[in-house]
Amino acid sequence: MTDWNTDDLAGQLTEDVTADDVQRLIGLLEEQGTFRCPALSTGLFSAALGMTGELSQTGYQNVWVRDNVHVAWGELLTGRMGVAQRVAAAIMQFYARHRRRIADVIEGRTDAGDPMNRPHVRFDGMTLSELDERWPHAQNDAIGYFLWLYSGQVERGFLQPEPEEWSTLCDLVYYLKTIEYWQDEDSGHWEEARRISASSIGTATAGLIAVRRLLDHPASQQRLGSTARPVDAALLDGLIEQGRQALDTILPAECVQEDPAKRRDYDAALLFLIYPLEVVDGDVAEKILENVQTHLQGDYGIRRYLGDSYWCADYKALTAADDRSSDFSDRMDERDKLLKPGQEAQWCLFDPILSAIYGNRYLKSRDAADLERQRLYLQRSLAQLTDGNGPFDPLRCPEAYYIENGQYVPNDHTPLLWAQSNLRQALHWMGETLST
Repeated sequence: MTDWNTDDLAGQLTEDVTADDVQRLIGLLEEQGTFRCPALSTGLFSAALGMTGELSQTGYQNVWVRDNVHVAWGELLTGRMGVAQRVAAAIMQFYARHRRRIADVIEGRTDAGDPMNRPHVRFDGMTLSELDERWPHAQNDAIGYFLWLYSGQVERGFLQPEPEEWSTLCDLVYYLKTIEYWQDEDSGHWEEARRISASSIGTATAGLIAVRRLLDHPASQQRLGSTARPVDAALLDGLIEQGRQALDTILPAECVQEDPAKRRDYDAALLFLIYPLEVVDGDVAEKILENVQTHLQGDYGIRRYLGDSYWCADYKALTAADDRSSDFSDRMDERDKLLKPGQEAQWCLFDPILSAIYGNRYLKSRDAADLERQRLYLQRSLAQLTDGNGPFDPLRCPEAYYIENGQYVPNDHTPLLWAQSNLRQALHWMGETLST
């Protein structure tokens, strides 16, 4: 039995650790507040905790669809179905309330080229109201994530949509069709300059696959087919095939457009297509893993992509507080000039995902090498928890580590709820593999 010492959790995660030890570690971290995740009255979650005073200028007190879906998936995975249900229902309520915006794009009344005309993916989680601040809402991955989560909840019987909600679900399918998501330039996971991104196409494809599964259930099939914009197998199969064909031409890269400012060979967001979305596997998944580990992995975390200037070295000294997390999608050159090569922030989102990927592989392969990689990336995840010597409480999950005065330190968005959820999922899968 491991007697966990909070001073060095990573070092104690040895080959001798058992599934019971992992459960005790989860309990310890819960007692320490590592997974504290207070919901808003709507059931949604702000992106980060403690965003008051000057930190409120970051906007991380608002909710992102993408972050909430990842948090909800973690809650669902670990047995808190009600939390995931409330998240899915609240996001649906938001889109149903602002359904006219979706219809305007479908019917050609507004220009989808203006991201403010698109369905908003960042909003006030308390009131479910849109924010006036200009934002890069052209994020097809966020729509895909929501379709994936919501449809999965309906399929499991956790949600019973009302007629307006079925109509909104169908409208979002037609929205992806209208913008031709498989070749649409969007701002993607990182909300930056628009490009045709495999991570967005793959996430949207996963969402459409989840809707397609609803057609296997007669009641859902009837509901989807009786709205003003009916959805059937032919429509969904065609849209899914468009996404798969696009992925075949892009992966394992993120973007293969000829414009060098858009082309991107490596992006950690592609990991989510392997887990939890499961739209990529086999040799392509293996190449994505290899690329991330070879080109993006650092000593403290994993870079989102090479050349990422967000929270680059001395970011707080180089930027005003009210501009650090603002919309840079149309002015990336301004921020990119701050970056010195090799000094990108190293993020805490991805090591837990890698651990979960290898854990799921081990459950199928029983290959000891997969189990060892699972343990390695969980060790790295635990090492990312704050030590309590800085401005943050101990055992908190940062968004990222960045260089400040020559030292890697957690950035201001600590704790980040998305990072917390990913760590909790990694621990869950470690317990599952050790149980075998």
